[in-house]
Amino acid sequence: MTNPSRILSGIQPTGNIHLGNYLGAIRNWVGMQNEAECLFMLADMHAITLPYVPAELRACVRSTAAYYIACGIDPDKSAIFPQSAIAGHAELSWILTCHTPLGWLNRMTQFKEKAGKHKDNASLGLYSYPVLMAADILLYRATHVPVGEDQKQHLELARDIAGAMNRFYEQELFPLPEPVIMKQAARIMSLRDGTKKMSKSDESEQSRIHLSDSNDAIATKIRKAKSDMLEGISYDLAARPEASNLLSIYATIQGISIDEAQATCGALNFSSFKERLAEALIAHLTPIREKYHLLMNNPAYLDGIMHDGISKARIIADDHMRHIKEVAGFYSASHDRKW
Repeated sequence: MTNPSRILSGIQPTGNIHLGNYLGAIRNWVGMQNEAECLFMLADMHAITLPYVPAELRACVRSTAAYYIACGIDPDKSAIFPQSAIAGHAELSWILTCHTPLGWLNRMTQFKEKAGKHKDNASLGLYSYPVLMAADILLYRATHVPVGEDQKQHLELARDIAGAMNRFYEQELFPLPEPVIMKQAARIMSLRDGTKKMSKSDESEQSRIHLSDSNDAIATKIRKAKSDMLEGISYDLAARPEASNLLSIYATIQGISIDEAQATCGALNFSSFKERLAEALIAHLTPIREKYHLLMNNPAYLDGIMHDGISKARIIADDHMRHIKEVAGFYSASHDRKW
């Protein structure tokens, strides 16, 4: 990561945070807090692009904030805030929408994946989701955005929209944000299918490990995780997706390379390796789970953290939004005559 000045990221507050969210995103954010100004959203506006229950969403916002902090996000260093609390996300999204060709959105593969066979019944919000993501980033003039491989296409769209806006208004309204892609364990896969990403939407609870899972639940899910019939433990994404996924999880949790993990565990059978992996996960996740429960028992503290985060984010967003509206030609009360 070269010379970052402001980093923005976030995840949707829907359901429990799972191991893929943690290893693929939140854990990486922790180390970025000393490198640049960091803004970490609770992306509740993105969460309503699919059917949802309002009361559950509201509760999940607070819960996700607790997970952020339990995982190591320091609210004294980083702003933690609900996306919907900053009006500029919606305002800028509309302006960007008016500068985004339909052809660009038609190329977005995630809409096709999420809408599936029912795309004609999918919401406009799901279709224009990438434009809102661009607004999230550009509103704060973020220079770097941590993204997984599945979100890289959306960041490229944000760069394209930023460039189009800069050219149209003949000034640098937005920097072109750079992706920060973590190579190791950037994409944690399902415990039931090593070719599919670990996901909250998977029907099988056995496909993922929640950060709230008990030690017994973690051990059971790892023991039942899909394996193969080959001897030993080796990393080969094409030939051994499940073994590769479990080895990647072990390496990341232990803070070692894939090669080191393979050298340590390569001679083990799956039963012994899974036992070792479960022990490593339990040791690593237990303090996070315990801190999470302490935080959830203090809702006033969490609300205060989010209030402070909203204040920090709003200062940046409102100032930039005023300038964008001025450049866009929108009417401003400051231009009105005084009666």
